Amino acid sequence: MKKFIGKNLELLFWIAAIIALAVADPTVPSHYTLCPFKLMGITWCPGCGLGHSIAFLLHGDVKNSFDTHWIGIPALAVIVYRVVVLAKHNLISSELSPPK
Repeated sequence: MKKFIGKNLELLFWIAAIIALAVADPTVPSHYTLCPFKLMGITWCPGCGLGHSIAFLLHGDVKNSFDTHWIGIPALAVIVYRVVVLAKHNLISSELSPPK
């Protein structure tokens, strides 16, 4: 199990992040944050609203997603692409490795 997690850590991280944003309520003004600017008390950040934007998009609300942060749509596309690439790579490498 430890080897599986170590080998798939980035993949598991992105999947967990997408799930967390999918179950989050994007209409709540402030929920959990990892933003260092916000944690330091700085009120403006170039990425402010990105998580809300992706959450709106995952809830099917494209207009609010774009209004919250315009880069949320391409950011989700990049993350989904990365998940697919990692999943394919890990699947292929596990099929090529000899059985134990």
